[in-house]
Amino acid sequence: MSTEYVARALAGYDRSALTLCSIGSHSALEVAYGAHAQGLRNLIVTARGRDLTYARYFAVRDEVVPRGCVDAIVELESFADIVNDDVQRKLLVQNVVFVPNRSFEVYLRQKYEYDEIERRMLVPFFGNRHLLKAEERSGSPLDAACPERSRSARGDADQYALLKRAGIRHPMQFDSADAIDRLVMVKAPHARIAFERAFFLASSPQEYQAASRRLIADGALNAQGLASARIEEYALGPSVNFNFFYSPLLDELELCGTDTRRQTNLEGFRNLPPAALDAVRNIPMRLEEAGHIATTVLESMLEPAFAMGERFVAAARQLQPPGVIGPFALQCVIAAGPPKELICYDVSLRIPGSPGTRYTPYSAYRWGRDVSVGERIAMEVVMARDTDRLEDVLT
Repeated sequence: MSTEYVARALAGYDRSALTLCSIGSHSALEVAYGAHAQGLRNLIVTARGRDLTYARYFAVRDEVVPRGCVDAIVELESFADIVNDDVQRKLLVQNVVFVPNRSFEVYLRQKYEYDEIERRMLVPFFGNRHLLKAEERSGSPLDAACPERSRSARGDADQYALLKRAGIRHPMQFDSADAIDRLVMVKAPHARIAFERAFFLASSPQEYQAASRRLIADGALNAQGLASARIEEYALGPSVNFNFFYSPLLDELELCGTDTRRQTNLEGFRNLPPAALDAVRNIPMRLEEAGHIATTVLESMLEPAFAMGERFVAAARQLQPPGVIGPFALQCVIAAGPPKELICYDVSLRIPGSPGTRYTPYSAYRWGRDVSVGERIAMEVVMARDTDRLEDVLT
């Protein structure tokens, strides 16, 4: 089916006027910047009331001095309207290559199943559109309302299946609270916010019951969400996102950069002096994304990180052909040694949310200058266009 989408779209495209397009959230400015840097047009799809960032503050302007990176926007009533036939026709006319981000999945999954999203998006995707659903896992906040349907939608290629096939260590999972015998992180769907999770820590079945009762009383959790929660070993160590890029054109894996997350209200807890901890003991932990910080790793960790990435690319190719195309991230904890070990606790199968990865040195070591993830995507599209291999990077 992927080849049909691509062939149908490219048959009517002006390949000299390709336009990179993304949902106006998460990493849209990164996509716009990357397209601009490589001489491609860009188009940002916004929802009503969320357009000023793209239409005003970062819009391309040529008067006085050239500035900005966003060429054009399409404003919709809601992000989910992007799959409507009239919107898809408008995007096809503009020779759109769609770059999915996490917001695209989150907002559309509130209304549509993955199969329907894949079917109704007629524009070609940069990357493997069929791998997006592999980010999910049981206990996903978007799937809690219908677990049976979500398992059917994910099939056998969710992130745990990919990690297992790749032989990548991830936190030990517990089938029930009664089995808890160490510190665990419980990841449950949030009761009020469809695309967020309610997190809590516990080190025994008794702590699990006490914390879950407290969250249910606060309205952040309900019984249905708790029943579908993931209980995972809590890995101790610094968190590092390894933001990789696999190029089908070069048949090479590269490290675009590394970063770590800023999350509310976890950041506040970390900054508290020990004497104040009792005062916040009963405040639920919130791990909402607030931003990212560029970080680096010791060079001794690069070889195991690349080995992990190579195995992941091979596993994805086996489980969901053609496998990984373009950016993906393995979000890891570096556990204490000796030797130190990477434990992957989450997977991102699309453009990462951190534009700051360019401020780590790894892309410059490879390309001789800092290359952002958005520009690296645009570079791959331009190389594919110029070598008549667009079908190798689009689905």
